[in-house]
Amino acid sequence: MDRETSWQVIAQQRLAIADLLDTLTPEEWETPSLCGGWTVRTVAAHVAGTPIAPPLIALVPFMIRARGNYNRLVDILTQHFAEQPGFDPAALLREHAASRKLPKLTNYRNIVMDTIVHGQDIAIPLGRTLPVTPEAAAAGADRAVEVALPLWKRHRLDGLRLVATDTEWTHGTGAEIRGPMLALLLLITCRPAGFDGVTGPGTEILAARLRPAPTRSDSPPR
Repeated sequence: MDRETSWQVIAQQRLAIADLLDTLTPEEWETPSLCGGWTVRTVAAHVAGTPIAPPLIALVPFMIRARGNYNRLVDILTQHFAEQPGFDPAALLREHAASRKLPKLTNYRNIVMDTIVHGQDIAIPLGRTLPVTPEAAAAGADRAVEVALPLWKRHRLDGLRLVATDTEWTHGTGAEIRGPMLALLLLITCRPAGFDGVTGPGTEILAARLRPAPTRSDSPPR
């Protein structure tokens, strides 16, 4: 998917997310999302904050608080957006739907992936549908398979062959996982909700890899 089409998809997804957010009850805003540790409100703040990200110099205090940890930086910055008085993610998404402003150190391919996946992070736990074309999901997946640390483990897809059933897209070799492109994108980005739409011997392998490691309290006694 070329740059122009990618930006069109980003704008469409931002508007669709805004429409969904407008329908939420106060309780639904606090629903846990598919993005670990974030509620629907937090994910909405993250997506809405992307086109209005502050300049690099303004990020310095947040970087210091994050102590060099990228994921912690994103979390602190997102919480900062969410806690602003009068912060309205739906309104911001509409206002900046067509914005092509990019936060530092990213690119439009990342924003395609990020916007699509976070839209599903919001919609799926709420039992809502946020349509994504297979072609757009494939573009997100093309980027997602390249991304490893600090977001996801580098070898999570080793020995697996992912095959889309609704568009011409495959990735990898090995035990097969077959299903709709959007479900595959969710699995590539470590969202177990994607298992609901796929089949194949590779599903058990990937499920084991995505299963959270036991905490100290969960570990068997020695």
